Amino acid sequence: MRITQIRFNQIALALGAATLGFAATHAAAQAYPTKTVQVVVPYSAGGSTDVIARGIAKSLGEMWGKNVLVDNRPGASGMIGAEIVSKATPDGYTLLSTTSSYPATAAVRKKLPFNPATAFIPIATFARAPMLLAVHPSVPAKTVKQLIALAKKHPGVLNYSSSGVGGNNHFSGALFGAAAGIKIVHVPYKGIAPAVTALASGEVEMVISSQSALLPMINAHKVRILGMSGLKPSPLFPGVPSIAQSGAPGYQYQLWWGLFAPAGTPANIISTINAAVNKSLASANMKKFLDTQGVEPWPQTPAKIADLLPSEIARYKKAMKLAGIKQQ
Repeated sequence: MRITQIRFNQIALALGAATLGFAATHAAAQAYPTKTVQVVVPYSAGGSTDVIARGIAKSLGEMWGKNVLVDNRPGASGMIGAEIVSKATPDGYTLLSTTSSYPATAAVRKKLPFNPATAFIPIATFARAPMLLAVHPSVPAKTVKQLIALAKKHPGVLNYSSSGVGGNNHFSGALFGAAAGIKIVHVPYKGIAPAVTALASGEVEMVISSQSALLPMINAHKVRILGMSGLKPSPLFPGVPSIAQSGAPGYQYQLWWGLFAPAGTPANIISTINAAVNKSLASANMKKFLDTQGVEPWPQTPAKIADLLPSEIARYKKAMKLAGIKQQ
């Protein structure tokens, strides 16, 4: 009887410890975040990823009552910042805010210090939108058709800028050239902000970029918008014609922005952050903010986007062949 009683007590203590452990874990998940959350943006300040990430971070900070800080870590077309987050402790306090440029760049890189398809868990998507084709005011083309005609008359003379090799602006420009049957020259910069500045100063003739990145130069009348990258005109850009319907049949390109965590981050933390982001996207203030950036809210559940990175990287590898982009 004594031995039986001892064993009973041992089992009771073990169950109690397990219950307390579960309760502590559950409480920790419920309490998240308990300290400052760092959101790494792997591009320079002023680009669409930076602007949108800061808008979301501000909203989450107000919701949680904790600091949510954006840390710009540009370089290597977004891969430096991504590598930093891939090595971070998977506890929900170091996150990656990136865009569809990430899988595009991953597709063109032969070697990376981490597996781009499995190093991160998708937490949430913020927004999506077509891109805008902008030219310097000195370019003697007022429409996409006129621009294509000019490029055909002077093959290899017109330059387009980008945020770096393999980024959205590189892919969108190369695919535009392929769809329009023209030869245009790619000029990479260290981020979309300097790429747009190069356009405004006349260093290059064109760029295909998000409205968010172009907006300051649009407002200053330093660039001219000729078209947008949706298959059909978009209510996001009233009066702006589709590039596909203006001389480049079949051309389309869509951006997306989202939030990711290092692989191994607990599912309950992922769900907590996802719910907070989606709640933010549903707010009137956030909808108004995203509207000014020329993008639409794109809330999704973790289950819906679980395969986002592998599928996007595979899609961009197919696009590489069409665009004539080589792996580096």
